[in-house]
Amino acid sequence: MTARTPAAARLRADACPGALQTHAAADGALARVRVPGGLLTGGQLRALAAAARDLGDGALELTSRGNVQLRGLAGGAEAELGDRLAAVGLLPSASHERVRNVLASALTGWAGGHVDVRPWVRALDAGICADPALAALPGRYLATLDDGRGDVAGLGGDVGLLALSPAEVALTLAGTDSGWRAHPDDAVALALAATRAFLDERAAQGGTCWRLAELAGGPERVAGRITPSSSGRHRGHVPSPRCAEPLPSLLGGASGSPLVGTPVGTTRQDDGRTALAAVVPLGRLSAEQADLLARLADEVQLTPWRSVVVPGLAEHAVDDAAAALHRTGMVLDADSAWTRVTACAGRPGCAKSLADVRADAARAVADGTLPAGGARQHWAGCERRCGRPRGEVVDVVATGTGYRVGWS
Repeated sequence: MTARTPAAARLRADACPGALQTHAAADGALARVRVPGGLLTGGQLRALAAAARDLGDGALELTSRGNVQLRGLAGGAEAELGDRLAAVGLLPSASHERVRNVLASALTGWAGGHVDVRPWVRALDAGICADPALAALPGRYLATLDDGRGDVAGLGGDVGLLALSPAEVALTLAGTDSGWRAHPDDAVALALAATRAFLDERAAQGGTCWRLAELAGGPERVAGRITPSSSGRHRGHVPSPRCAEPLPSLLGGASGSPLVGTPVGTTRQDDGRTALAAVVPLGRLSAEQADLLARLADEVQLTPWRSVVVPGLAEHAVDDAAAALHRTGMVLDADSAWTRVTACAGRPGCAKSLADVRADAARAVADGTLPAGGARQHWAGCERRCGRPRGEVVDVVATGTGYRVGWS
């Protein structure tokens, strides 16, 4: 593993919003609902849509961690929102709800990949919630569960699992190879051991860091704290450390970044049925769109690229489903500009924003006037650039005299 320079000590506690601990925004309270793996049942989608109508501004925001935000909540709405979420299984632990940040490979279990990581999602979430000590994790903690296709392994997870084959899984720490390996059946136990080791090392270094990468020698020191006994496995069936490799090598790339993003459009599933993947422009999903998704499938997946996967469609139903999604404004064209444009909340939702960036970005897409030749870009209302995706992105930042455009 490559040593990393730690960030300066955090001077304040992490204050990521949750479903019960909301953030006061200019347009009302903002709640963030954790959706491990981005996996939602139809019933959960309908409950979220109803909450958006009854308690919020009528829409759901999709985040870069596959979670959901509700905006415009009135003061005191947290209690009713919590009750609604708990009733449909979206709030299994009030004490752990902010730390349930888990990304899973898009289409996992439906098409491609070495393993189906959906059971990992459920087991890891249950394991986190079952350990009282893990409630102390910072709200920025992120786990990535990659089935081998390489789509989420490089998205900056503190702890990650990457399937190398149907029989071998690598543990990643802060996006680097830890050297630890496990059988898929033992992988979640290893991830939980690494999560506890992160919390222990964080405490040893003062307890102020928000991310594993901010710890001095974080990946190496956390990896060194893991033992076969800490993973809860018996001798002969334990994970084992090996020589660490660069992440691109694990993913089969000789150089550069082999990571892939969200699928868009139709994908043939392993069982012969079809999955539709639709981008949600600017990540704003209306309650009506959520209800439509709930009618189309028993389970959908939200991705960190602010898109939605609708799986399990019979051949005769694909065209009608695609047309319905298109009519509501969702995008199934991989060449659409909407696959390359993201934005922060902007005005009027954020008091710090200098512009209504969502309206300006939408106008630029409609007029064909996106800057930087339409390259992948993030529109931001101020220098904080909230919601900026990882990777090579053009920043379109509002200033007092217009927008500043540049690569960073």
